Amino acid sequence: MSGPVSGYGDAVPHHPPVVGRREVVDDLLAAVATGVDRSVLVVVDGAPGMGTTAVVDAVAAAFAGRLPHASVTRVAAVPWESTVPFGIVGQLTPGADWAVDAPDSVEDARSFAAAVSPDDGPPVLIVVDDAHDADPESLQLLASMVRHVRSRGITVVCSRHLRPAGSPAAQDILDKAADECVTVAPLTVSDVSELAAVRGVVLPQSAAAHLLQHTGGRPRHIVALLEETPRATWRGSRAHLPAPAFVESRIRAELSRSDPTTRALAEAVAIMSTPTSIPVVCAVSGVGDPWDALDTAVASGLVLVHHRPTAILLETPDPMVRAAILATVSLSERSRLHRRAVDVVEDQADALAHIVESMPLPDDSVSAQLVALAGERAAKGEWGSAARLYELSSRSSRDPAARDERLVLAVDAMIGAGDVPGAAAYSAEIESLRETPMRNAVLGYLAILRGRPHEAEERLRRAWESVRTRHDPHTAAIVCHRQVLHNLARCHGGELVMWADRAVELVGADDATAVEAQSIRGLGLGGTGRTAEALSSYSDLWSHASTGAVGQRVQMGAGWLHLAADRVDTARAELESASPTDFLGGSTRISLWAHAWLGRTYFLTGEWDAALRVVGAGIDLVDRSGSVLIAPLLHWTATQIHALRGDWRKAENSARDGDAGARDYEIMRVPACLAHAAMSEARADYPGVLRALAPLTEEWAADDISEPGFWPWADVYANALVVEGRLDEAEGFLDIHERRATVADHRSTQARLGYARGRLHGARGDLDAARASFDSALGDLADLPLIYDRARVNFAYGQTLRRAGKRREADVVISAARECYLSIGASTYVARCDRELKAGGMRAVLRDRPLDALTPQEDAVAALVSTGLSNREVAAELFLSVKTVQFHLTRVYAKLGIRSRAELAAKASAG
Repeated sequence: MSGPVSGYGDAVPHHPPVVGRREVVDDLLAAVATGVDRSVLVVVDGAPGMGTTAVVDAVAAAFAGRLPHASVTRVAAVPWESTVPFGIVGQLTPGADWAVDAPDSVEDARSFAAAVSPDDGPPVLIVVDDAHDADPESLQLLASMVRHVRSRGITVVCSRHLRPAGSPAAQDILDKAADECVTVAPLTVSDVSELAAVRGVVLPQSAAAHLLQHTGGRPRHIVALLEETPRATWRGSRAHLPAPAFVESRIRAELSRSDPTTRALAEAVAIMSTPTSIPVVCAVSGVGDPWDALDTAVASGLVLVHHRPTAILLETPDPMVRAAILATVSLSERSRLHRRAVDVVEDQADALAHIVESMPLPDDSVSAQLVALAGERAAKGEWGSAARLYELSSRSSRDPAARDERLVLAVDAMIGAGDVPGAAAYSAEIESLRETPMRNAVLGYLAILRGRPHEAEERLRRAWESVRTRHDPHTAAIVCHRQVLHNLARCHGGELVMWADRAVELVGADDATAVEAQSIRGLGLGGTGRTAEALSSYSDLWSHASTGAVGQRVQMGAGWLHLAADRVDTARAELESASPTDFLGGSTRISLWAHAWLGRTYFLTGEWDAALRVVGAGIDLVDRSGSVLIAPLLHWTATQIHALRGDWRKAENSARDGDAGARDYEIMRVPACLAHAAMSEARADYPGVLRALAPLTEEWAADDISEPGFWPWADVYANALVVEGRLDEAEGFLDIHERRATVADHRSTQARLGYARGRLHGARGDLDAARASFDSALGDLADLPLIYDRARVNFAYGQTLRRAGKRREADVVISAARECYLSIGASTYVARCDRELKAGGMRAVLRDRPLDALTPQEDAVAALVSTGLSNREVAAELFLSVKTVQFHLTRVYAKLGIRSRAELAAKASAG
């Protein structure tokens, strides 16, 4: 169980990162690298089957590969040795006696360190696998060793399963002792596809998403099902997946050990498929007193308990456990349990579903009931429930034409609920059906959420051309609604409003389809400069929209518009209400939009940790739902925050994940451009900013995309033009966008453009005009909670003052910018502010041994050049001309007696 994995590293090959684990491996490697110079204890968390062992293996191999002289030792804990004192330590130091209860724990820690890492020895990596089962004494000694011999360079990596696994004492020690914690998260849809491809299985995205949902993203379970399931399973519509053999074996063993009451309870919970109250489970299972059986079922991993304010709900721990339990129940017994459930469930949809599950043959009367109820749920915007009912009605229909029609409606409802993979699983089947307006509308709807504008355009054109508006106004209104969504994604506000109005003309303002179209209509009005009318339209819409799923749509649209209109606090409240997906059948699609704009709201108000949490949840939802249309919008905010915090690896990964091409929707292309521009600007790479935003200067972006308030790009572009010395271009560009902002009376846009205008005046030497622009910008922002924008204005203002020689004034303004940036964690700009303050010389912190009396500005130039920046890059960073940088650099060389940048770098490195 123990011993050096690599000796001094040459016995371990360098393994590539585990599939889907590149980021967590990089995070863990960064933590482990710290231990080369400073002892650290790192805990790697992950659920059983999540692949923590594989991740730690990859890191250990990479550590040994990068440091061939290092010592890597691996041990593993097991449950039956968790009470053996110093059992893990004994594996690390065979033959040593650590069981003595010595009074001096610090001395013990130092002695142990000497045993595993002699003085002047190579770096040491100790891996403790399944540390949740380790004896507490060993973990205490390892933790004390790390704390008391920090200078020795010993890294301890403990992998563990999350609670409640293992010993509580061991978990508590790991929680308290960890210097860093790294979590191995579930795989994503793309990871599952890659994992399948490695094994020669080509998975459609819908099948990968289904497999992900079934397994919870656990690699061990995914691999097992890929190997055990016939490949035909992954083709066509969504299949009923079994449990992996090792899961089914465990569940069968638990059931065989259980008494009849426990088994009956577990079977009833599995039959219900959704969290169910105890009285209903008791009625279905025939169990009178469930408590002892429930305790046993929970302890055996057969049942989970959820405590709610109004009820205690039961369900299986995951779909695989449910499948494993049902595999032990005969078909006749399943039918009997479903018939029992019909009489006790409260929701009519659940009762009808159990009827269908108990029927041996299709039944048109049941199918008709399902269709009627599905229509009612769809009218309320409860698309998840409607999709389930339409799907069951298709399955229970005898008539092939009705079966096809109801399957199309089921897929449409799936898309409405945001279940793109579920809908995509049926796309081939839908394609094979007779062409109808509704069929084309559904396929166009699916293309929109998959980010395919040209396919959506063609599908929706054919749907509208073939629909008979007089005879089938409802289907025509549905086509109009799809056109509304399509034009929202194209950023074509005028077209959007036209199609929304047409939907109302066809079916009336109170129809659910018309209400949903109107919930987006306000965004089209706002995008075409009719903001007051747009805001009024949302006030009127509340009379037609109830709470719940329909209200969710109105909240999202109103929140998006209020954010664009500088009503930030109102937007925040509305978007927070629209973000959850726990409405009755509420739409994941609407929730995703709300996540994206709520994250943006938090970004602007400086709540960056909250913003990252919200967009992170949204990105996870994108991965599960397959709605790639909204991914770039989420990644824009994540990229910008990571860049401003100086976390370049995360920023680059996020920008890459949110990329979009010329054939994608505009709603994808714009935030992708902004993400790359934000990353370039944080690096003071202003040519990069201009390249990133160049597409937005083209004709396709001239209207809605440049409407004040919606996409904050014009000021970023203008600022880069000024810094690059393209002053005449900046003048013409600003004139156009300032006129639009004035007409709209949009304060935050006027402020953003005002700081770029102030830069331009400063670059031309007109300091009075520059002051007026900057002061006006700060005045526009005074009562808006836009802390990031306020910091940007002050930073540009301070740079302009310092360039004009007003160092004392510049010091005050740059200090204000620094405080804003510091409060929101923008470390990249905090460092730039520090360099500005140093270059100004008023608050410069002098070194103990200044470099031959360099002036503050010469010192700032020298410091940046010594890091490898070009003169042009230094000029952009310090807002100087390239000639000025060259002048300062020449003086630096003369004062220091050097002749090259390499000599300057060497001198700086030497202190």
